[in-house]
Amino acid sequence: MLAIGAWTAVVIACLGLVAGPAEGNEPLETGAVATLPAELGRQVWVPDRLLAHSLLVDGDSGEVLGTVDSGSSITPKAPLYAPGRSEFYSVEIAYSRFRRGDRVDYVTIYDSETLEVDGEVVLPTRTAESNTSFAHTALLDGERFLGVFNQFPNTSVSVVDLESRSFAAEMIVTGCAGVYAVGPQRFAMLCGDGTVVVVALDGAGHKSGLVRGERFFDPVADPAFMQAARIGSRWIFVTFAGQVHEVDFSQEAPVAAEPWSLFGADGVDGKWRVGGLQHVAVHAGTNRLYTVMHEGGPGSHKAPGPEVWVYDLESRERVDTFEMPNLTAAFLLATLRLETDGALAWLLERILPNQGVHTIAVTRGESPLLFARNAELGAMAVLDAQTGEHLRNVAELGLAGPTLEVP
Repeated sequence: MLAIGAWTAVVIACLGLVAGPAEGNEPLETGAVATLPAELGRQVWVPDRLLAHSLLVDGDSGEVLGTVDSGSSITPKAPLYAPGRSEFYSVEIAYSRFRRGDRVDYVTIYDSETLEVDGEVVLPTRTAESNTSFAHTALLDGERFLGVFNQFPNTSVSVVDLESRSFAAEMIVTGCAGVYAVGPQRFAMLCGDGTVVVVALDGAGHKSGLVRGERFFDPVADPAFMQAARIGSRWIFVTFAGQVHEVDFSQEAPVAAEPWSLFGADGVDGKWRVGGLQHVAVHAGTNRLYTVMHEGGPGSHKAPGPEVWVYDLESRERVDTFEMPNLTAAFLLATLRLETDGALAWLLERILPNQGVHTIAVTRGESPLLFARNAELGAMAVLDAQTGEHLRNVAELGLAGPTLEVP
């Protein structure tokens, strides 16, 4: 039996023989220079690990508004947006001889309207690399300090003072990972013993204190994903088995609420599991939690899912189920420059296997949008986050990548 990749190759070959480029899809011969909107929020950064850049896509039009190079990272860290400073910050890596030689880690500062480079801060530490790079960078509340998670040779966080555009300090925190903003001068880290720690900074960005919360999950029996979602003073962590842990950081010490299950009172489901690479998102205005779901067993926690389940955080009940569109078909149609709404598109969407999505993100304002992507396809779906209506696909977004970041 042919694998999915082989079937895809066969379909491409056959379509290449019978179909030419669609009218009006010829490459443009001229370009244009534009500026980004003064206010962002219905856009999303789409990093591409093979092309080593991040694209800023407008969710309403589906247009690519700009591109930022991302250095030599395994997976680009999506740029962070500081509206008060009108800047983006991209944490990057470079080597003196392409993929080898002397390494330098740095933060590039971009003007948020022109995307022109406006400065950089060199880091004397080595930033962490992972499949998603989720929670590897964080802009703290107040937009003065930027935290960067390091993994070589120690697990630590570097702090950059964005006001002076200088490296402030490194805090070594053994056994903990990630950096989650919880205040203007505080960030949290998720630890391997089932706890979180909160690191407090002084006015210069140096460590002034560290508080560890009580253990709230079992890292052996049911680990928690590093991928989490923030709503107000709470960060929501989900475990492999679907237990939801809401940790409140409004006080000096973090406090975890009583956990609840995505699968109701029984706490288990014989068929469905949480999965993906950035599987969870929230919308504060509607108090909704979104998570990627797939059919699988233990060990399938990175598998993409064909559905996104929606929960009310107050009642802790599932209120909706969104079926994900076929992004394999969307990617092939764009690659072959074929019409996206004709009979051939209808056929491809039904005969090609729907590989599901790995990653979701939700915009923060009114009438929120839900973005969804498969890490192995250069296409992204845009849905109405309140109704699940499929609004559009955005294709030709590169080759591969598991991350999305809403400014």
